[in-house]
Amino acid sequence: MESFAAIPVFVTVAETGGFSPAAKLLRISKSAVSKRVSQLEEQLGVKLLHRTTRKLSLTEAGEHFFQHARIAYQAAQDAQDAVTQLQGEPQGRLRINAPMSFGRLHLAPLIPVFLKRYPKITIDLVMDDKVLDLIGEGFDIAIRGGDLPDTSLIARKLAPLQSVLCASPAYLEEFGKPIELEQLTEHNCLMFTYSRDVKEWNFIQDNHLHTIEVRGNYQVNNSEALREAILQGLGIGRLPTFVAGADIKSGLLVPLFEEYQMPAKSIYAVFPERQYMPAKVRAFIDFAIEYFGGDIPYWDC
Repeated sequence: MESFAAIPVFVTVAETGGFSPAAKLLRISKSAVSKRVSQLEEQLGVKLLHRTTRKLSLTEAGEHFFQHARIAYQAAQDAQDAVTQLQGEPQGRLRINAPMSFGRLHLAPLIPVFLKRYPKITIDLVMDDKVLDLIGEGFDIAIRGGDLPDTSLIARKLAPLQSVLCASPAYLEEFGKPIELEQLTEHNCLMFTYSRDVKEWNFIQDNHLHTIEVRGNYQVNNSEALREAILQGLGIGRLPTFVAGADIKSGLLVPLFEEYQMPAKSIYAVFPERQYMPAKVRAFIDFAIEYFGGDIPYWDC
């Protein structure tokens, strides 16, 4: 029974690659993690980990044990999820990762409303524009936009992700409003660093793709910082409508080339594949779809 209790600790160490990240994820001390793994090795009579000052790696025996231990740990989690589905109210700790701008503008206002409906759930929200390792970092759900890489993760669409090209009235008054797409090459174009096509902006009209190579004196890895530069008249920029929507409605930003569409993508909730979806995860995803508005999110209305 002692070795069975150590399985979650060992699996977490193997998945995160160290005692410190495992301890952080499990919310116990690093020494407790190390002690539990050492006890497991002693009980099994084999060395599971190669320990150096720089990193940990699995021994051959550790690799074999990990493959089976991970299955056992997953089965235990599935059993727990199956039981919680029978309970009347979703509960437990829900750890969520979200991009910074979307998280601050739209997820943060959602969470207090969600927790009032589900008071037995506690939420740990981590906002970061970098794509984090959902499983290795111990997240239940990650909010991601755009094209998803091929992974073992399951994705559920929360809302469409539209982009718009825009500028401030002051910028257009000073430099003129571009009429043809090619005129964008004559303007200061502000860019979002994490875009796959940072300096190539794509437009679609009548199923025909137009690609314009742009340049400018500012690129930044945060959409709200990009919005601020556009509002202050620095240049023309491409923003998601969940950032620019309110400014366009109020007249603070002017949409450009509305006769064209920019490639549309989606905002997803992604989560590890499990035999039973935890009730807390299902409750959050269903609530988010309801809150955002589904196929027509409130920021596009």
